[in-house]
Amino acid sequence: MPLGNVELIAVLAGAACVAGLILLVVALIGTTRPARSPGSDSNAWLQRIWRGSGTTRSEQLRHQAFLGAAVLLGALSFLLTGLPVAGLLITVAVLGTPWLFAAGKAEQRAIARIEAVGEWTRRLKDMSGTGQGLQQAIIGTVSTTPVEIEEEVRLLAARLQAGWMARPALLGFADDIADPVCDQVVAALILHLTDRGERLGDVLGSIASAAAAEVATRREVEAKRTQPRFAVRFLTGMTLLVLGYGLVNPDYMRPYGSPSGQLVMVVLGSAFIALLAWVRAMSQPPRPARFLAAPTPDEVLA
Repeated sequence: MPLGNVELIAVLAGAACVAGLILLVVALIGTTRPARSPGSDSNAWLQRIWRGSGTTRSEQLRHQAFLGAAVLLGALSFLLTGLPVAGLLITVAVLGTPWLFAAGKAEQRAIARIEAVGEWTRRLKDMSGTGQGLQQAIIGTVSTTPVEIEEEVRLLAARLQAGWMARPALLGFADDIADPVCDQVVAALILHLTDRGERLGDVLGSIASAAAAEVATRREVEAKRTQPRFAVRFLTGMTLLVLGYGLVNPDYMRPYGSPSGQLVMVVLGSAFIALLAWVRAMSQPPRPARFLAAPTPDEVLA
């Protein structure tokens, strides 16, 4: 095979590998929400990349601006170095850096939501102790619900007011929170619907105390995960410094100018990205197991 064809295949293979890395990073930092409008899978995939994980218009606009900046910086890097793989790696670095630095935010949000569930449980206990029915007590807690779960509680109250049966509405609430602590609260409320026991307040108080203990435990564990997360941030920062140095120093990038050098850059970049993703995964807690399932369509429509 002529040498020119080999070089062309090498460059194309390197570009394809890094393009795959870009798609992987975008998939990891993108949204997991289903497409709202019916359309082809390709349209939904493009919307997922373009909108990101933001739930508000301002968050989506920030994501789109950041996505455009990443592509612009990648193109600028390619123009400065003349290396297509360098431009693609810069794009991956810009897109992946927020994802790497955001390690721990999801767990902190989950802990805050557990604490909010505990506070809401105490307020529900106080409301039910005044002699109100369970549904009226739930609706009465909407105005004093902690902000972390305010949307979910408002949706629960709206479902009850719209005529939903209490069991599927509560199961839907547990599915929205998606945490075993909330499952305990909902399980106690569902049992109360069947036996109408008089000890609901005691049960809710016990669950609220258990939620407080769960919050303290998870915060202690979360503090111990700061070391691997610092390693992720340190490695990411050093990588960005090295890439920045390479952009302003042509001699540093010259060995990668050949097709074989581009392949080496792909291998090194892929290995380093895989290492960062692995270290980040080690710093993430396992997903807690739940014991309640989402309501079935038959329960909702009953």
